Amino acid sequence: MDVLFSHADAVLMDDAGTVLKDAYVEVSGKQIRFVGTKRPEGFSGREIDCGGKVLMPGLVNAHTHVPMTLMRGYADGYDLQTWLNDYIFPAESRLDGRAVRAGTALGLAEMIASGITSFSDMYYFCDEIVEETVAAGLEANISRGMTNFTPEFDPKTHSGYLETRRLAEKWNGYQDGQIRIDASIHGEYTSGPALWRCMADYAMEQGLGMHVHLSETKAEQEECIARHQLTPAAVLDRYGVWNTRAIAAHCVFVTEEDIALLKERGVTAVHNPVSNLKLASGIAPVPRFLSAGLNVALGTDGVSSNNSHDLFEEIKLAAMLHKGVSHDPRAVTTLEALKMATVNGAAAQGRKAGKIAQGFAANLILLDFDRPHLAPCHDVLSHLVFAARGSDVVMNMTAGKIIYENGTFQTIDLERVLWEVRHYAMQKVFG
Repeated sequence: MDVLFSHADAVLMDDAGTVLKDAYVEVSGKQIRFVGTKRPEGFSGREIDCGGKVLMPGLVNAHTHVPMTLMRGYADGYDLQTWLNDYIFPAESRLDGRAVRAGTALGLAEMIASGITSFSDMYYFCDEIVEETVAAGLEANISRGMTNFTPEFDPKTHSGYLETRRLAEKWNGYQDGQIRIDASIHGEYTSGPALWRCMADYAMEQGLGMHVHLSETKAEQEECIARHQLTPAAVLDRYGVWNTRAIAAHCVFVTEEDIALLKERGVTAVHNPVSNLKLASGIAPVPRFLSAGLNVALGTDGVSSNNSHDLFEEIKLAAMLHKGVSHDPRAVTTLEALKMATVNGAAAQGRKAGKIAQGFAANLILLDFDRPHLAPCHDVLSHLVFAARGSDVVMNMTAGKIIYENGTFQTIDLERVLWEVRHYAMQKVFG
């Protein structure tokens, strides 16, 4: 059924930061057909009166590990390496497909209810993640995180590489692009040159994107330089890792030369401010990224190192954090912060989304601006960045289909999901 949003304050996410008052936005199929201030002629379908509400593009969570929702609040108070090696990796070793399904479904419900319409994930048990995502109705770029802790790497026998190939053959482009499969290298410090070259070549041959953790901690950066006499960005570049559409998550300790390299290669830097602060990793130099013209998106990282999939929290922190660090009130503007969570994230995924414009994907969310903490409203963009919360979302439309409305999930049985989490997954992983 075609849908007409009427009398909306529509945040177009164009370069001017336009908020079209009393707007009409018509959706036909999976795309936006019309945007304007006059009612389109000849419309027949469902009309949604948006009086008192703000219509904006759905949010893009550009770096996630969705099944780690199961580890929300587990093992707080550690640096990244201690946290990973002593707590997370042992817990993950006890996962199975059913537990991953439960954690994924719970994470998807949280994302849907807080306005996310698309995400980029790196994990394993990827078939289960894809199947849950398809059923939930979200769009996603899924990658199988690739590690190799020995000097030898044989693509004929390496389980992660074989799984990546099988995933791409089975799922890439599924449902008119609802699912895209990206290649992945977990990070420089968890793999080696043979894997890098193999994955880079495969991504180029198949036209896949690339998803990498990059320069997340000072130790990662310094140890890589000691090993290779090059930074992680530079050494991966030598093996062709950045020769395709790529996202580099974190980028906390990149150098000026790294920034120039990533810009030249068209890489997106994914800012994860909450996770980086919680793990005491540091603060990515986002204003320098923006000054260099680098595409910057936002991610929550795993809930295990964030505790939430609420991307509005990331938007607010991304806008505020760099003001405080630089003492510059315009270090990151409201429009720049919102772009990171919408159109920039969509570009990182290779999707025509993130704007309210004719021909763009009908990935749209409604926020109720009649909430006490959103009144009065002098500036819609300012409220979206500094006052809005994921809980203000009252509708999520992904690919032209409403999957959440007024607190009700249309595609997820939340009661069943919570039962699976509590009675199976938690017992399986934590005993």
